[in-house]
Amino acid sequence: MRIVAMQCKAEMLRIFRNPYYVFWSLLMPILFYFIFTRVVNTGTDDVSEWQAHYLMSMAAFSVMGSAIMTLGIRLVQERTQGWNTFIRITPLPSPVYFAGKMFGQTLMHLFSVICIFAAGYLINGVSLTAGQWVLSGVWILAGSLPFLALGTLVGFMKRVDTASGISNVLYMGLAVAGGMWMPLEILPKVMQQIGHWLPSYNYGEGAWKIVGGGYPQWSNILILLGYLAAFMLLSVYIRKKQEAV
Repeated sequence: MRIVAMQCKAEMLRIFRNPYYVFWSLLMPILFYFIFTRVVNTGTDDVSEWQAHYLMSMAAFSVMGSAIMTLGIRLVQERTQGWNTFIRITPLPSPVYFAGKMFGQTLMHLFSVICIFAAGYLINGVSLTAGQWVLSGVWILAGSLPFLALGTLVGFMKRVDTASGISNVLYMGLAVAGGMWMPLEILPKVMQQIGHWLPSYNYGEGAWKIVGGGYPQWSNILILLGYLAAFMLLSVYIRKKQEAV
C-alpha cells in the first residue's frame, strides 16, 4: 500500500505541475465562461438557465481537454524519454504504475470540476440543488472515459509535437462540433446532424439534462459506451502492432 500511495502522490505532483493542465483545463474554460455569460450578450430569454447550461459545458470541456491532451501528451513524453523502459526495469509493478496514473488523472478531473463549479457560483451565483451539483459532477467524471481512451490513442504517437498538434485539433473540433462553445442549434444543419452522434455532444447533453431538471438519456450513455469500446479496441490493435515491430 505504501508503494501505491507514493506512486499516486508522484503522479499527482507531475500532473499539477503540467502547464497544459493549468491552461487548457482551468484558465481557458473559466475565461470562456466569464466571456460568454458576463461580457457577450447571447440574447437568451432565461439568463440563469444559460449560465447553468454553459457552466456544465465548460466543466465538460475542461475534463475532456485534460483527458485528451494532458494524458495523451504525457504518454508520448514518457515513451520518447525512455521513462516506460526505466519503469519496466524497476521493482515497481506495472499495475501499480497504471493505478497511480489513473488515480492522478481522476483527481485532476475532480479538481477541475470543483474549480469550475466554484467559478460558476462566484461569477454568476449559479444555484442548483445539492443533487444536481453531485449528479452532474459524477456524470462529467464518469463520462470522461471515452476521452481517456482517446487520449491513450494520442499517446501512441511517436513525437510530442505531433501529439500536441493532433490532440489540440481533436479537442477543439469536438468541443465546437459538439455544442460546448455554442448551442448546436445555431450551427449549420449538416453540422447539427453530425454533432448529435459525437461523443462530445452526448457528454455535454447528459450534464445539460441534469441542470435542466432531468437525467441523461439512454442514447447519451450508449453512444459514449460505443466510442469507449471503439477507442479501446483500436488502442489494443495499435499497441500489438507497435510491439510486433
